[in-house]
Amino acid sequence: MNDLLTTLEHALATARQHGADHADAFIIRSRSRSAMIRQGNAEGIRHAESLSLGLRVFREGRMASVAGNDLSTSALNQLAERACAMAQMVPPSPYDGIAENPLIPVSAEAVQRLELYDTLTPPSISNLLDHAREIETSALSYDGITNSNGASASTSESDVALATSSGFSGAYRRTSHGYGISVLAGTGAQMQRDYAFHSALHWKDLRAAKDLGHEAAQRALARLNPTRPKTGTYPVVFDRRVAGSLLGHFAAAINGAAIVQGTSFLKDKLNKHIFRHDIHITDDPTLPRMAGSHPFDGEGTASLPLQLIEGGVLKDWLLDSRCARQLGLNGSNGRAARSTGSAPRPGTSNLFMQPGTLSPDALRHDIKEGVLITELMGNAINMLTGDYSRGGSGFMIRNGEIAEPVSGITIAGNLNDMFARLIPANDLNLLEGFHTPTIRIDQMSLAGD
Repeated sequence: MNDLLTTLEHALATARQHGADHADAFIIRSRSRSAMIRQGNAEGIRHAESLSLGLRVFREGRMASVAGNDLSTSALNQLAERACAMAQMVPPSPYDGIAENPLIPVSAEAVQRLELYDTLTPPSISNLLDHAREIETSALSYDGITNSNGASASTSESDVALATSSGFSGAYRRTSHGYGISVLAGTGAQMQRDYAFHSALHWKDLRAAKDLGHEAAQRALARLNPTRPKTGTYPVVFDRRVAGSLLGHFAAAINGAAIVQGTSFLKDKLNKHIFRHDIHITDDPTLPRMAGSHPFDGEGTASLPLQLIEGGVLKDWLLDSRCARQLGLNGSNGRAARSTGSAPRPGTSNLFMQPGTLSPDALRHDIKEGVLITELMGNAINMLTGDYSRGGSGFMIRNGEIAEPVSGITIAGNLNDMFARLIPANDLNLLEGFHTPTIRIDQMSLAGD
């Protein structure tokens, strides 16, 4: 990791030599392996390595960004020279600049507390194939499972380093491992597909391979012979596997870039009630062994927990430095995300909704007729108005019990109203990028037969 920080310092020094007033540099170096089993045969075996450096320079109120994968002295010199020349040609960008309050320094202990790196020897291709085969074998052992789209296993390791001309430098290493499978149940026009997956930073945190195969098979079999309910207004329960999409729409609506552009249906809702009084939503990059955790953000700003919804009230936007300046606020709240090929923009880390008090069974017990959504398709969301419409499939709910499968339906509403009526269960899901429990929303429109 020290070699990456040395390279970044050299890139910054070279940028200053070519006339930059300020600069920051970002490196990602990664290695990955993946393997797939389909019908018992190995395919899709991949090894990949990548290295990329992004350099952002500021010169006389103008900004330019460049990226490259050659870290030699001559290549860095050319990269810095090109960036500084580009900065002279673009229009002024008064809101762009280095973060005002970077975290200096990042201690090794702070990085270690996050447990982002799995110290065990990463699985070999042979190990990955064995686990993928076990997943598929367990799924195909079920009567009625007629085909497999493949089972996969993967592992990756990344080194991340950032340095800025304001004095910040930091680096960390992370790992990731994952399983996945998709299977078909039934035959002909009656076939149904479903899937299961799991990912974790540490190999030991992954679910048992055979359990994943069982889940995919059971889900696919449960979807056989679906019907279409009558068009109408129903209570809708979002399975926790898909409920995170609602949190994703919320995150997009409070993204500082959308607020600056005036393209969010929540742009006038700061410090106002958005959800019920018992709803709390937090973005927390400090949670150990979580995929979204990091010791600093894409600008070198401290990564601290951020309460976005407290008692149903919207308390903050997701901000990087640029958006904070445009909105006239004190500064970034540490939500800058970036790649080496683009400038920072606001993002999330581990975004989650606090669970409620009811179990999923209790959450639906008084529903005489409703719908449980287990899969969503399409994305007809108008972020300016909050109008919501998505295709879906799942199961009918009758007298509080899960009943026959349904497919080919469309659910619709408006996110303002949906957020106001949303009720969470107590089964918080920490497997997805947006972490939510099962969610109930009453009075949603459903288009069926």
